[in-house]
Amino acid sequence: MSDIAAEPRTLARVILHPAQEKRLLAGHLWVFSNEIKEVLAEEEPQAGDLALVVTSTGQELGLSFYNPNSLIAARLLTRSPKEPVDAEFFRRRLAEALARRERAYPGENAYRLCFGESDGLPGLVVDRYGSVCVLQVLSAGIERRLDWVRAALDDLFQPKGIYLKNDHRTRQLEGLPLECRLLSGAVPERVPIVEGGLRFLAPLGEGQKTGHYFDQRDNRAFLRPHFAGRSVLDLYCYTGAFAVAAAKAGAKAVLALDSSGPAVALARENAKLNGVEGAVSFDEGDAEKALESFAGLSSPFKPDFIVLDPPSLVPAKKHLPQALRLYCKLNALALRALLRGGLLATATCSHHVSREDFVLMLRAAQARAQRPARLLALRGQAADHPVLLAMPETEYLHFALLELL
Repeated sequence: MSDIAAEPRTLARVILHPAQEKRLLAGHLWVFSNEIKEVLAEEEPQAGDLALVVTSTGQELGLSFYNPNSLIAARLLTRSPKEPVDAEFFRRRLAEALARRERAYPGENAYRLCFGESDGLPGLVVDRYGSVCVLQVLSAGIERRLDWVRAALDDLFQPKGIYLKNDHRTRQLEGLPLECRLLSGAVPERVPIVEGGLRFLAPLGEGQKTGHYFDQRDNRAFLRPHFAGRSVLDLYCYTGAFAVAAAKAGAKAVLALDSSGPAVALARENAKLNGVEGAVSFDEGDAEKALESFAGLSSPFKPDFIVLDPPSLVPAKKHLPQALRLYCKLNALALRALLRGGLLATATCSHHVSREDFVLMLRAAQARAQRPARLLALRGQAADHPVLLAMPETEYLHFALLELL
């Protein structure tokens, strides 16, 4: 529940160490705890309070959510220090986000409606599934203003239900509990959606992320012309979005694997929804072992198109070197499994992996496999996951299409 009545009358002033404002002036929105010289306040600020961010020379940079318990101590909301941050502020920001999605995906009603900092609401993720919404709250500032978020969504399109999927470990860094619960109305376990003319059932409660990977929607659409006439191997297929897209686009054969039995079962349902159940084979299996098999000389099936879209392998920055080695191994195996002229669509989905890291990893995988390849496309996340140019943290998905020479 919101507790904005507890907001102090005089805002705290977060004073930066000298020369720490350069990144913020360039457009970044986070202040880290070690960048703060002192916090001036009439009373001890609480997690989620509003605070002014001020340079060491007294320049006011804007209003922020402040959290004394978090490494990200302040998240800028507005560059206008006197702008009211109230229910109307939230409604306006969400209305602007909705308008951007309607321009990007006219006629559709399933997408990421709000992508946190990129849409001016730090720590708020809203995925729209037709008449219901799934929220992830990743900052104490948003947590305390949930009533305003709910009121804004009700005003914009009257959802039948709003579900909180607050199981992301980032909440613990903000001092927030992990929980999944209904916020309002009623939300089914599975909800039907349409993405680019394809139909899917999204598992809202038990599924990965909020139920559906909207971030790959543009890449699925991009690949459709490349799928025609190909034998496709879709690894980490989850609920079958790439596999279904391949079959609908005229792939000769599609084999899709995932280690989750429930995901594979739902993928079969999604294939049936789109009338391609006879064109796609789904199986439960380990992607790495499957690649080792397909890369072997004895494999009876040689795909000429592999989709390699693993989950994030980098839970923290300290794990980056180990994760890059695993990404390299997986991609090298995929390149070995392909015949000349084959295509590899491959991705990473961790903000700890930069675009440069991703390309260097692909070069290393090519060298390891001793299979020269041509880079046909280098892409990112979908338009409903906008990237702030000054915040590399908002760009987390990297995607490439390679052709074996």
